[in-house]
Amino acid sequence: MVKDFLNLIDSFNFTQWVFEPTHEGGHVLDLVLSFGLSISHLMVGDAVFSDHKPVLFNIDMPSNFVKPCVSTRCHRVISQQTAIRFSELFESKIPMPSFNDTETLTAWLYSTCQSALDEVAPMKPRKWRTKMEPWLNDRTRAARRECRKFERKWKKDNLQVSFQVLKDSWHRHQLIVKDTKREHLSNIILLNRHKPRLLFHIVDSVLNVPHYTGFEPSLEVCEKFRVFFEDKVAGVRANIMCSASDPSVAVKCSTALSQFEPVTLSLIHETVGHLKASGSAADILPPRLFKEVLPVLGISITAIINSSLITGVVPKPFKQASLQPLIKKPGLDPFLLSNFRPISKLPFMSKILEKVVYNQLKAYLDVHNILEDFQSGFKTLHSTESALLRVFNDILLATDAGDPVILVLLDLTAAFDTVDHDVLLSRLEHYVGLKGTVLVWLRSYLTDRSFCVDIDDFRSSSAPLLCGVPQGSILGPLLFSLYLLPLGSIFRKHNIAFHCYADDTQIYVPLNRKGVNTVPILLECLDDIKTWMALNFLNFNERKTEVIIFDPGTTCKSTPVDLGPLSHYVKPFVTNLGFVMDSNFKLDKQISAVVKTSFFHLRRLAKIRNIVPVDHFEILIHAFITTRLDYCNSLYVGVSQSSLSRLQLVQNAAARLLTGSRKREHVTPILYSLHWLPVHFRVHFKILLFVFKSLNGLAPSYLSELLHIHCPP
Repeated sequence: MVKDFLNLIDSFNFTQWVFEPTHEGGHVLDLVLSFGLSISHLMVGDAVFSDHKPVLFNIDMPSNFVKPCVSTRCHRVISQQTAIRFSELFESKIPMPSFNDTETLTAWLYSTCQSALDEVAPMKPRKWRTKMEPWLNDRTRAARRECRKFERKWKKDNLQVSFQVLKDSWHRHQLIVKDTKREHLSNIILLNRHKPRLLFHIVDSVLNVPHYTGFEPSLEVCEKFRVFFEDKVAGVRANIMCSASDPSVAVKCSTALSQFEPVTLSLIHETVGHLKASGSAADILPPRLFKEVLPVLGISITAIINSSLITGVVPKPFKQASLQPLIKKPGLDPFLLSNFRPISKLPFMSKILEKVVYNQLKAYLDVHNILEDFQSGFKTLHSTESALLRVFNDILLATDAGDPVILVLLDLTAAFDTVDHDVLLSRLEHYVGLKGTVLVWLRSYLTDRSFCVDIDDFRSSSAPLLCGVPQGSILGPLLFSLYLLPLGSIFRKHNIAFHCYADDTQIYVPLNRKGVNTVPILLECLDDIKTWMALNFLNFNERKTEVIIFDPGTTCKSTPVDLGPLSHYVKPFVTNLGFVMDSNFKLDKQISAVVKTSFFHLRRLAKIRNIVPVDHFEILIHAFITTRLDYCNSLYVGVSQSSLSRLQLVQNAAARLLTGSRKREHVTPILYSLHWLPVHFRVHFKILLFVFKSLNGLAPSYLSELLHIHCPP
């Protein structure tokens, strides 16, 4: 009963603060439950009036930050006619120069676009004003004017009939606002039905008051952020102690890629069409306007990109990043710079060039199978679930054989920001086989990069980026994966299984392999990893290392194994790629986390149920609830039915909320009418889906190799 009650309050995200007896009989009968608030100075006093003891506590209310007064800002008015006028004006400007110098062509395009844009959409000052709700339109404004008209009439004659007319107009106004709000939300939900992040932002904007930072934007604030972000990376690099010998096994690439293929105008149009319309403050044109005027810019863009590919020169304007500080979590102190993370934005044109290079480089890597097989980050057909499925499979096979398995999760600090450019270029040359113009282009891509901090209309001075792969870029994740290529040779040298997802690395090995204690081998492997990471300017965060031991659950008590320095990091459960793993495979913590988060979102969705049509509300249910029930649900195979029933309760609650069914109404017909598979069937379906993908070349190779097709004689 106690466990069920604790699971119940945990599912609703309540926090229980009383942990000492509140009754003279020695029992905890009086509880303090909170949601979204912190309790402090809780004290249980002596019983005076009854056999229950008084419970005293303080409630820590969050401080509300007042929105700062914003000064006049400059902006451009972009209308439907802007693209037409810009195209006409651009074509009448000076024709494109005939020479092929990349920097000169880029400078010409930037200056021509800038002058044309200044004519058709000049910068105009505008005072900041509170944004109106987006669903308010002429119809709602007319209804509101009518209300004010009848209100003035009632105040003038003070008659009951006038007051009744006013109340009727209020009622009509409310109905009109609800209808327009419902229509507005429905259109947005339908347009972004496959974008859960945008749907979450939409719901959050409807339910919550916007969060404002506690500082007023200024040039001084921008400079403080620039210095902080710059010093943070420099501090991480300074703490790295380099060693002398490289423990990895060098394997030179036998193939080579020495030049890029020029692109056509049609390929540029196709590439731009697939890119998201997002850029930075340094863009010559807003990305949406850029896409609209691409027919007149296409020839110039193609010439610049081909010139860059042929000469190996990346234009300097393409290498200027704009950083925007974003608070890590609502409620954190906005005056503490460490509570912000930098969001890097690059010019839209640089993304076009990077996408062209990425496609050609990725095709070369795939043909020659250069990428690490056990790296699941930033690769098609790969996911966190496929990575965890392989890890779970290997661990379960070992524990079924009666061997305990140790899993070590390694953590890196600011791994993408500390990559050394010289080491990366050497790796691209010797491990990947990039030569000639391709290597020259990548050297130009990495050098002379800079960044500045932009907050509203304020911009800091530029600072050089001396290390790291460009954040927010298309090539950055791929270059980082290639930077880690030698890491796999260390694991294979020690015969230890591993899996990587971007910079998250996990290694696992049976503690007793063929009667041999593998702990010394594991410790030696970890020492080699630390040495290699130091040589490659990657900061191994030993404090965040996590270790978990999976016991096969044998009846006889096994002799405890001495893990040496790893003993301090052993935990009963760990979070691995967003999935909570425990040592006995019950997955209670993972299921509790899913149930808690799902009910939190169900309560939020219930608040907008009446303003969203049923078919569009189902889209929200799938985006907020079903995706959480399905995340890594292939790992739920073998979990007890009582644990899966908790997930089924979430699905039942979502179905009842969607259909408006009563609490005691039988849920099976409801699920059947919605064509929703129950949770345990969804688990089996996911396994069958992975089997189908593995047999048809739609899954990672590390899963496909586990299946063997039986061919009867």
